[in-house]
Amino acid sequence: MRFFWGNCGRHVGLGNESWPEGQTKSSPAAGAREPVLVELFTSEGCSSCPPADALLAELDARQPLGTVEVMALEEHVDYWDGQGWKDPFSSVTWTARQNEYAGTLHNGNPYTPQMVVDGIAGFVGSRGGTARQEIEKASAIKKTRVEISEVSPAQNKSVAFKVRVEKLSSIAPKDTAEVILAITESGLHSSVKAGENSGEELHHSPVVRELKVIGVIGKNGEEGFTAQPAVKLDSKWNLESLRAVVFVQEKKNRRILGVAAMRLAQGDLASR
Repeated sequence: MRFFWGNCGRHVGLGNESWPEGQTKSSPAAGAREPVLVELFTSEGCSSCPPADALLAELDARQPLGTVEVMALEEHVDYWDGQGWKDPFSSVTWTARQNEYAGTLHNGNPYTPQMVVDGIAGFVGSRGGTARQEIEKASAIKKTRVEISEVSPAQNKSVAFKVRVEKLSSIAPKDTAEVILAITESGLHSSVKAGENSGEELHHSPVVRELKVIGVIGKNGEEGFTAQPAVKLDSKWNLESLRAVVFVQEKKNRRILGVAAMRLAQGDLASR
């Protein structure tokens, strides 16, 4: 039996701060922002999850923290699927990923909604104040530079990337680092017909559609990494709403060492 719980409140926001309507990224020195990977483990079968989904969407779309570039991943777990509503975006793969965090974060059984920042801080995903604190804390730690570029449409409905990771600035002793590529899709929604969210129209921020390890960096991390991975694109995915996120993560400690993201648009790559 999985442990399901979360913050049932409907409050969404980052602490007491507010921003003008329509504001997106702050303009000064956008390239100097420190990237932070923010993951949300969620489910359409969980009534506590919509506020967390909305918070992640706000972080992704508005980028309200001026010194930070939030790289968002929304991962729908499958352990709610037997509770009345089967989440169309759920996967046992995302459940397994959350289980890996349960050990390193020492939080016992997995729960929803759970937000994980840079692989080292986990908390109830609808707590905006906590999200702000942990994201800003993570942004103070300098990351290894990661680049993703030269996307070119390939045959058989796939897309190719060029990925480059510089020499790792730090890695835990006796650990290795995996280079992981994720494809996310924004603008997804569901009309829920059963379960705890029955009758609700749910909207989602970047939902993980594909996630795979494309390489491993050795224990000293001195050589860096380059690769040219390709990903097959499902015909059901909306190409204009897809984004590629590549990140470097310690295999044992789960810490994020570097991350970058780029959007796909009609077969071309547009800078985020």
